[in-house]
Amino acid sequence: MARKLKSDKGLFLATLLLVCASVVMVYSASAVLAMGRFQQPPWFFLLKQVVWAVLGIGLLAAAMRVDYRLLRSPLVIRAGLAICVAALILVFFGPAINGTRRWFSIGGVGIQPSELAKVAVILFTAAVLERRLEKTDRVAHALAPVALVTGLVCGLIVLEPDFGTAFTLLMIVGTMVFAAGLPYRYLAGLTLVVGPLLFAVLVSAPYRVQRLLAFLDPWADPQGAGYQVIQSQIAVGTGGLLGQGLMAGVQKLFYLPHPHTDFIYAVIAEETGLLGALVVLLCFGVILWRGLDVAASAPDRFGALLAVGITMMVTFQAFFNISVVLGLLPTKGIPLPFVSAGGSSLLINLLAMGILLNVSQHTSEARRMPMVRSE
Repeated sequence: MARKLKSDKGLFLATLLLVCASVVMVYSASAVLAMGRFQQPPWFFLLKQVVWAVLGIGLLAAAMRVDYRLLRSPLVIRAGLAICVAALILVFFGPAINGTRRWFSIGGVGIQPSELAKVAVILFTAAVLERRLEKTDRVAHALAPVALVTGLVCGLIVLEPDFGTAFTLLMIVGTMVFAAGLPYRYLAGLTLVVGPLLFAVLVSAPYRVQRLLAFLDPWADPQGAGYQVIQSQIAVGTGGLLGQGLMAGVQKLFYLPHPHTDFIYAVIAEETGLLGALVVLLCFGVILWRGLDVAASAPDRFGALLAVGITMMVTFQAFFNISVVLGLLPTKGIPLPFVSAGGSSLLINLLAMGILLNVSQHTSEARRMPMVRSE
């Protein structure tokens, strides 16, 4: 009888706790909003989130049972990239929502292809760097394919426009390249090249400049560009140590924009206080710790780089979201992984976590097996 491989319990429990927190806090943050702004029952967003959570956990369970090494297949990677690029182009033919084109609908279900594109680029980067790892000092040979694909995908995402997601993807790929062993001088050179380009993209849109100015001094325009940051900080500040209590928060009552999505961490801080906010932060800390441990102990280079990419995908998003809520970074519109309301983000993050848990299964098996001496 085949021995059942064990997944990393810390990763699984931290993820499950965040999903459970999502179900509770999405309802708390959206009940009044659903009735007042959307003329829907108070459980409207809760029901959608529960459905997405169940589907996402099913997807996680399925991904855990698929050997991650099958994902290094060129056919799988090319098909995934082709689908993502086609979907990223398709969104430009759809209607604009709040001035952006990030979504398209299939059967009434909204799809955000940039979420899936992150996983596809991570798979591609891990496969390329694994094959060319011993030649990473030859920049053109090792990095040209990665730079080309990442640049194409990020360019399409920026055009939506979604600068925050494109920047996050660049950070993920950069971390994977660093983990692969690229010499520091090349990393410094890439930073000098990419840095000015990112700055040019940042200042090319007036709304991004407004967000940057609001970050530097939100009170200069408290009813305009600085409104989101101010209301978020008020929510966090009034939470105290233990919070105002579930469903008792005030800022979500049409003061705090997007309380159930981008700013749900502010609702958590207001209603559960510093204690609840730290528990959420601790869960992401566990994911970072255990994910990097899986990467360090992976049985092959592809698994190690894949684990680094997925771990950074989750933790970078969490870092950016929480930093925006606390006023430490300009507003970016990045959801809090596993917690914010939204189907695409929840499904893709749970899919990625299932892949990471599968890598951890083979890591635990490798630790149990004795070293085989090569002849």
